[in-house]
Amino acid sequence: MRYAHSVFSTALKKAVELDYIVNNPCNFAELPRQNKKEPKAFSPEQAQRFLECAKDDKHGLIFEIALSSGMRPEEYLSLQWKDIDFEKGTATVQRALVWRKGGGFMFCEPKTAKSRRTVPLPKSFMPKLKEHKRRQLEQRLKLGAAYEKHDLVFASEIGKPLHYRNLTQRHYKKILERAELKDAGFVLYSLRHSCATLLLSAGENPKIVAERLGHTSVKMTLDTYSQVLPDMQQAATDKLETMLYRKFGTF
Repeated sequence: MRYAHSVFSTALKKAVELDYIVNNPCNFAELPRQNKKEPKAFSPEQAQRFLECAKDDKHGLIFEIALSSGMRPEEYLSLQWKDIDFEKGTATVQRALVWRKGGGFMFCEPKTAKSRRTVPLPKSFMPKLKEHKRRQLEQRLKLGAAYEKHDLVFASEIGKPLHYRNLTQRHYKKILERAELKDAGFVLYSLRHSCATLLLSAGENPKIVAERLGHTSVKMTLDTYSQVLPDMQQAATDKLETMLYRKFGTF
């Protein structure tokens, strides 16, 4: 209903500008309240279980980079090898993979200007990525001209981009099942939410988390992950208590 209102309001606003009508009737509509759902995220123990089970999946590395980087699916599925800096251990988001409704795909600009970013990757992840590149190169040489040259880090056996729906149904859900997390309500986007939640829960600066996620503002990060804030406030209070009181032997 809110989406329909937005469409009609935009059209009628133009009608007012063109003097077809005097007022925009949508301005007087009472919209239903928008109930915001809290994002589902792994606990540290669940995240470890998930990664352990992902090792046996041929696309397990994708889920590992998703969880550790906080990238959106359309971002990590459009990564090219030129975006990876093995020396610095980083991945740079420069494009997004979009699948057309009628079929086919295209690479487009990231979601926002802030979405263009360089994300540090865990040091333990880089050797796995190098091995993945070696195996991919072998497959590419084996197929020759039949391998599609998109330079993608994560691709099908013939070099095509991976569709996130197929990735979810054929791989992600099976990993969740092996990790005994199938019925917990986790979706593919939960990997991004988990990255942010785990970092905030560990006391990481929200600005750093916002930059990692490619959010346009810290406010967006804090609004989205507000359920983590009470724990952060308590941790901050504990630290302040130590600085103000324990030093002088009050306790």
